[in-house]
Amino acid sequence: MAISLVTQYLPYVDELFTKESKKSMLTNQDLSWTGAHTVKVYKVTTASMNDYGRSGPATGNWSRYGQVQGLDATTEEFTLRKDRSFTFAVDKLDKDETGGTLAAASALARQVREVVIPEVDTYVYSVMTAGAGHKPAALALTSENIYTAITDANTALDNADVPETDRVLVVTPDVYLLMKRCKDITMETNIGNDLRLKGVIANLDGAVVAKVPKNRLPVDFGFMIAHPVATVAPTKLEDYKTHQDPPGISGELVEGRICYDAFVLENKAKAIYYQAMAAANK
Repeated sequence: MAISLVTQYLPYVDELFTKESKKSMLTNQDLSWTGAHTVKVYKVTTASMNDYGRSGPATGNWSRYGQVQGLDATTEEFTLRKDRSFTFAVDKLDKDETGGTLAAASALARQVREVVIPEVDTYVYSVMTAGAGHKPAALALTSENIYTAITDANTALDNADVPETDRVLVVTPDVYLLMKRCKDITMETNIGNDLRLKGVIANLDGAVVAKVPKNRLPVDFGFMIAHPVATVAPTKLEDYKTHQDPPGISGELVEGRICYDAFVLENKAKAIYYQAMAAANK
């Protein structure tokens, strides 16, 4: 005798694990693209210091202050390069016969969480590492040398006059494990709740520590220390909409568009230190 067993489907979706974006800690919104697709920023030079000619101007110079110099005012041009979109439909019967798990609202939230945010993060981190002003040779990071590598990075930023506050140390879970195993590292983990909500897990050598999944970072990523002043990461347009019963579809049509980019300012590139990982660590 054959018995057909009951199969029950629950209104539950096996969601993917995802991490929220941490790029807001590492970038700024100082420039505005409102009404424009391209922004130009001036870079103005300075004058050199001279010995004041108290007894009179130097030979061939009419001013006691020294040779009069002109200032150069060149520009950097930033044109938005990423204009991305997606669309999908949710059929009425599919929505009904899956117990509502295919609802457009939850599907849209899932799309943003699992697709849009990781794509933007991956792009921004790639721009930052490519434009870093400090890029030493790749290093095989270990629990013995990780502390020295991080303090060397902070020293490089100090010598470049980068502000000491608001620095962010970005590490992968693997590098964070090396840090925890390092006998020289004592991380301050008493972090305020506001920073924890942003993804900060500790404080080391004056920089907050943020752990980012390795699949959002370059393949040779070791660690990065960055000050948000160096990178502007605009999102000019972020538009998501749901159409009920549009022409040609019985159900809901979801559309999304995001126009974004990231730029490292030339005069502030020294505020980013990127340490690549040697092959032995990959």
